[in-house]
Amino acid sequence: MRVVARGMGACSSRLLRIVCCVACLVLVIPASATPRLLAEQKAEPGSLAIPYQKYRLENGLTLILHADHSDPLVHVNVTYHVGSSREQQGTTGFAHFFEHMMFQGSKHVGDQQHLQLIQQAGGSVNGQTGNDVTRYYQTVPANELERVLWLESDRMGFLLEAVSQKKFEIQRDTVKNERAQRIDNPPYGRIGEVMGESLYPRDHPYSWPVIGYIDDLNRVDVNDLKRFFLAWYGPNNATLTIGGDFDPAQALAWVEQYFGPIPTGPAIPRLTPRPVSLAADRHVTLQDRIQQPVLLVSIPTHALPQSDDAAALLLLGEVLGGSKNSLFYQQLVKTGLAVQASADFSCRELDCRLDLTLVPNTQRLTSLKPLAEQAARLLANFAERGVRADDLARVQGILKAEAIWRLESVAGKVDELSDGEVMQGDPQAGLAQIRQLQAVTGEQVMQAYRRHIAGKPAVWLSVIPQGALQWQVAPADYQPMPRIPVPPLHQTAPALRTVTDRFDRARMPESGPAPVLSMPTLWRRTLGGLSVLGSEQRELPAVSVIISLPGGRRTEARHEAGLANLTALMLRQGSRRLSAEQLSDELQRLGANISVSSGLYDTRIVISALQEALPKTLALAQELLQQPGFRDDDFARIKSQLLQAERQRLTEPDALADRAFNRLVYGSGSPLAEPEQGYLATLGALTLTDVKRYYRDNYHPAGGKVVVVGDIDPQAIMPHLAFLTQDSSPARPLPSLVPQAPQAKPGIYLLDLPAAVQSTLRIGRRALPYDASGPYFRAQLMNFNFGGNFNSRLNLALREEKGFTYGIGSHFSAVRDVGEFMISGDVRADATLEALQTLAQLMSDFAQQGPTAAEMDYLKSAFSRQEALAYETLDQKADFLLSLALRGNPDDYIQRQQQQLQQIDAASLQQVAAQWLDWRQQIIVIVGDAAQLEKPLAKLHLPLHRYPAAASVVAQQALAQTSSD
Repeated sequence: MRVVARGMGACSSRLLRIVCCVACLVLVIPASATPRLLAEQKAEPGSLAIPYQKYRLENGLTLILHADHSDPLVHVNVTYHVGSSREQQGTTGFAHFFEHMMFQGSKHVGDQQHLQLIQQAGGSVNGQTGNDVTRYYQTVPANELERVLWLESDRMGFLLEAVSQKKFEIQRDTVKNERAQRIDNPPYGRIGEVMGESLYPRDHPYSWPVIGYIDDLNRVDVNDLKRFFLAWYGPNNATLTIGGDFDPAQALAWVEQYFGPIPTGPAIPRLTPRPVSLAADRHVTLQDRIQQPVLLVSIPTHALPQSDDAAALLLLGEVLGGSKNSLFYQQLVKTGLAVQASADFSCRELDCRLDLTLVPNTQRLTSLKPLAEQAARLLANFAERGVRADDLARVQGILKAEAIWRLESVAGKVDELSDGEVMQGDPQAGLAQIRQLQAVTGEQVMQAYRRHIAGKPAVWLSVIPQGALQWQVAPADYQPMPRIPVPPLHQTAPALRTVTDRFDRARMPESGPAPVLSMPTLWRRTLGGLSVLGSEQRELPAVSVIISLPGGRRTEARHEAGLANLTALMLRQGSRRLSAEQLSDELQRLGANISVSSGLYDTRIVISALQEALPKTLALAQELLQQPGFRDDDFARIKSQLLQAERQRLTEPDALADRAFNRLVYGSGSPLAEPEQGYLATLGALTLTDVKRYYRDNYHPAGGKVVVVGDIDPQAIMPHLAFLTQDSSPARPLPSLVPQAPQAKPGIYLLDLPAAVQSTLRIGRRALPYDASGPYFRAQLMNFNFGGNFNSRLNLALREEKGFTYGIGSHFSAVRDVGEFMISGDVRADATLEALQTLAQLMSDFAQQGPTAAEMDYLKSAFSRQEALAYETLDQKADFLLSLALRGNPDDYIQRQQQQLQQIDAASLQQVAAQWLDWRQQIIVIVGDAAQLEKPLAKLHLPLHRYPAAASVVAQQALAQTSSD
């Protein structure tokens, strides 16, 4: 389940920024119809307006239907207009807690059955709680729509009949684990919480975190949660949005059947905006387990969501800190004061604010104060700089591209319609907002700046390493008001709703006829020494191109770890002709993107563009590849950013665990054992000369691959790729990634992280290289029920039964030369021993017995049906083509996998489990408080090693360097 820290108000994200023609909205309100058709948007060729019908049931449920027959799937979103903003002091976290309870079964749906049925159908499902709303959503093959509606209606109408004290206690533990994993244990985790407490008064709903406070969660009982459900989870406070391949008349009938009988809930008034004002600047300091200080600045405004001022301030935020051409980037990052500087204006239902994030360059600064002073001067002097015409044009280019990519998937369209309806009562609210943004003038931006930003007080939050008070902007002069203690509620059990059906709701609907799966149609060409693989998709006027150059991190020398990544980053800093800022400006005007990254086997250039802008975008890619800028100031800035990011990673439990595990599994000298970003010592020694050498030796197309997906045919695209033939360098032999050293001996490797509230686990061993339908594929099939899905044995035992973790799972991963098996997760520190004992027993049971008959049915159903969802977007199609181009998979490998899946039996998977799930053959990495863990871990009777808090000698040297900085 997901927690969203910010709400979904009209300006709070780019969800509603859609470029389009003027929408043609037809209002139809019959005198007596059930459900009533309230509005309809017809399809408009050449427009991005989303066709839909909007209905209202007699019980108040709002229904939006969007038929899209391009792919055999449906996306269903149920959004309740309740988030943490509807809570009260002392009862924080209710909205998010209830999101968890909504997956615990209902009167006619068993425990965990909702998740199991969706996954068994090959679908995906999740929930999301924010400040203002709670969403539940799933994507499934089109033939599963009726079953999804039955599931959603059952938990809307009959959830409380299945709520028990036991379920309540388990989910309360799960939420506590989630808070520990997301907020209390990781570095920077409490930033949002502290900013909320510092900016808002205690009785303001945005003053507390969405996930709530632990003592509030401890205070409530199951009856409190039942009353919360009855108050907020009625159909009249919900919007049901369905998109995809379905018949609207049939869907409407199903919705009326399953949701219509649910009684209306209490009337719920809309909240009135509550913007806040500050009498003076507030300085707050948060000391954390970090290396890299950060300055957060929040300026509250009195602009109202959806207002003209809010639209103007959204553009202001982009101009101040939205890109490399922004004022903050130019004056803070380019000058070397900061390694990151951004600005974001956002609105939620109750307020709008401007947030600044400033990360200092610690090689130049020893305090956040100079950075804060310069940021304040830039804000104050903005009146002189003003907003220029090219600022507005650049933002419009960004918005147009984002709009098109946003509507690439059915889920994106459904979310767009749902968000607009819930927050503004208009499914096409995004269209109105983009027209509003396009009409904003520079003078309107300046007026809004003078009204809401210029000279206004702010909260200045200094996030600094423990004890390093010299870094704070100013001594803390503000403390949030104490939280008001509230006695336990423990109300009596409320009366439940009565639902009168005219059908047998206990009978689960059957799945419809399986949809016909259409695999992408492929075309192939050769281009000099490269092979080109493509697929046409005409749904959106957009194209994705991926260029793969052989090489990658396997070509790095060990003492140059991080060089491949650094070189890729440098290529993104412009060409000889274009600076990084000019390149960014060109791409934004085109509504395009070019990224360069280094993998283990190759360097990839990924190009995304609107179809009309593709030739110019490919020309820019050619310029970057053939004439990189490689400027000294860019190198110094990028290197500084990488060094500071690496210092911070050395304090992150996940990074420490992953590095130690990789080092132990793959052995010294393997690129698989070294982090992509390198170490402090290796990064510190790299020069621009090294980058130029690496580029000269490795950026050649011979033997490379090109993948093209989108609205273009091969005849049109091939001439624009001809530049790749201009390099006549021959293909060269490249090193293998087969590890030369044996893996470490099995046992426990304990990395000390004092005062950690959770233990971070990585458990596994070296395993199989990749194959499409051989031993590696069969290992994946085995793992599915053991630890490969939410309802796996691992997650059900440690999360749902024992409440030790927010989530735990296992996987096999591989490249062409080698692979690994890994169990990963975070468990409560005080439950570490019992969690490991449970894992040992689960592994032993599965290795000895294999999957049950029910688990085999679940596996075969889930794996066979998931392909219906696998080829909707350009990215998904590109991933499929990459698997053919780079991994050498045959075109029909999906069919081969399906055939093997249906033939495999439980005995075969039990043999695979016996091979890989031997507890005493695992490398067990634990990052946690060694003082509390060492003695209990001895009870496992496994070799126990105190491991350094870094995964190599080079990194240990880097730690020493960090300590001396």
